[in-house]
Amino acid sequence: MPVVDTGSMKKGITIIFDGELYKVLEHEHNKQGRGSANVRLTLRNVRTGAIITKTVMAGERFEQAILETKKVQFLYRDGDDFHFMDQETFEQPVVHADIIGDAAKYMKEGLEMELLFYGDEPLDVALPTAVELTVTDTEPNYRGDTASGGKPATLETGAVTTVPFFINRGDVIRVDTRTGEYIERVS
Repeated sequence: MPVVDTGSMKKGITIIFDGELYKVLEHEHNKQGRGSANVRLTLRNVRTGAIITKTVMAGERFEQAILETKKVQFLYRDGDDFHFMDQETFEQPVVHADIIGDAAKYMKEGLEMELLFYGDEPLDVALPTAVELTVTDTEPNYRGDTASGGKPATLETGAVTTVPFFINRGDVIRVDTRTGEYIERVS
C-alpha cells in the first residue's frame, strides 16, 4: 500500500488510522515556539460517518487506502439488500441498506450510478444529480390557489416532494437527488 506523511497529506484522501478507514476533512500544521511541530487532523470514518479530531507529530506516516469507483446499474431491492450489476465485469454486488441510506428514496430499477469500493467491500453510493420518477399520488389541481407554492406528491420510489399545482398523477418529473426538490416535468 502507498504511504503518505503529514507533509504531503491532502484534503479528501483516505487513510488507514488505528485500523479504520478515514477520509481527511482538514489538516492543520502547528509549530509553537520550542518543541516539535504537530499536525491536527479532522477525519471522517468512512464506514460509520463519525468525525474525529486527532493531533499527530509532524512527519508521521499513514497507509493510504486505495478506493475504487465502479459504474453499476441498480437491479432490485430484496428487503434490506440492494442488488447491483457492475457494467464492466457483470458481477452482481449486494449492498446493505445501511450503506445506501437516503439514496434509496431516488433509486428505481435500471438506474445507473457509481459504487465506491475498498477491496471487495462497498462503502458508498453516488447517485446522478437528477433522476426521473413517476408521480403515483398527489391531490387534484386547485384553480387559483397559487399562494401556497405547491402541493405534496408521492413518487414511485416512495419519496415525497413538493410539486407545482399543474402536476398530476402519472406525470414523470425530474427530481434533484441532493435536495429532493422538484426540477421540472418531463412528460
